[in-house]
Amino acid sequence: MKPVSKKAEAVRASTTLAVDSMAKQMKADGYDVVGFGTGEPDFETPENIQLAAIDAIKAGKTKYTPAAGIVQLRKAIAEKLKREGYDYDYTQIVVASGAKHSLFIALSAITNPGDEIILPAPYWVSYYEMIKMTDGEPVVISADEEQNFKITAAQLEAAITDKTKALVLNNPSNPTGMIYNRDELKELVDVCVKHDLYIIADEIYYKLVYDGIEFTSVASFGEDIRERTLLINGVSKSYAMTGWRVGYCAANKQLAKIMSNYLSHSTGAPSTISQWAAVEALNGPQETIESMRLEFLKRRDYIVKRINAIPGVSCINPNGAFYVMMNIEQLIGRTLGGKLIENDDDFAVALLEKALVAVVPCSGFGAENFVRWSYAASMENIEKGLDRLEKFINE
Repeated sequence: MKPVSKKAEAVRASTTLAVDSMAKQMKADGYDVVGFGTGEPDFETPENIQLAAIDAIKAGKTKYTPAAGIVQLRKAIAEKLKREGYDYDYTQIVVASGAKHSLFIALSAITNPGDEIILPAPYWVSYYEMIKMTDGEPVVISADEEQNFKITAAQLEAAITDKTKALVLNNPSNPTGMIYNRDELKELVDVCVKHDLYIIADEIYYKLVYDGIEFTSVASFGEDIRERTLLINGVSKSYAMTGWRVGYCAANKQLAKIMSNYLSHSTGAPSTISQWAAVEALNGPQETIESMRLEFLKRRDYIVKRINAIPGVSCINPNGAFYVMMNIEQLIGRTLGGKLIENDDDFAVALLEKALVAVVPCSGFGAENFVRWSYAASMENIEKGLDRLEKFINE
């Protein structure tokens, strides 16, 4: 047989999905696994959104839509952005099959072979692979725990070359849960404007912010920045609609047209039914967002307190999203569950096999000797998982 695509063959499987797959297989085999792997709210999609999808089916709204999405959804997104202070026309909105797909289409629209895309670490594992899949070169800037996992403008400036095309900025962050405040963000934005860089701003967790911190969007810094920004968002995290697969990108009209053309020859728009459900999500009652945020806050406070009370592990307090980065540096070199722990991958496997707790090793996120916990899980499961962690380490 002839060889397969070298580019496709080089793509690594998602770390988060790999751990989740292993945990699900163990569950299917009868093991009482408690999972903290995937970033998926455990709440049900609000009933008004479910009913909107059913109504769409009954009304026969089941045919193909324009590649960029139905006009009603794009207008609903533009109106939402306008309420938040960012002026976009609906023709600048491109809907895709989830924020992940929107990121891939955005990178496809701007990247030429050899272009350098700056990626702050720790990073969501898929960013790195997407950059390579679109023929870009990932340039990783590391921000350690002492700087709250946030890069500085000086670090960004030092990484820029004549090949640099864009900065990928996830705020609030997966996997760290940290947030750039307005001043920190402005410094990064100014560097991007100075060097004429695009900013791919992934703001999917923007509604999940805690501790009285006010979220600042990259799009809030004026028209000059909006022209350079590919603003990524969706309905998955805020409305517990992960499986509905609706994300979007807001960009300048040239980029929106390019992305729309790209979609027209690949996937097309997401499910028509999901798009109508997303219209209701954006235009309907918004109270469920705050109730979910408050529940996540309660879980965060509990998990951070418990982790920091267990000898050998620690974490800093995340200000957004629903993730905690647990530092396992003190456990490296120890034997736990009969296994020598040489890195975070060893720890995650041992914790799953011996304690039946599934977490994500962060070496795939550019952060060795950390593991990520998602607190998008019930308090009952969080308590059970942390009890097992404590027993696993103490034994």
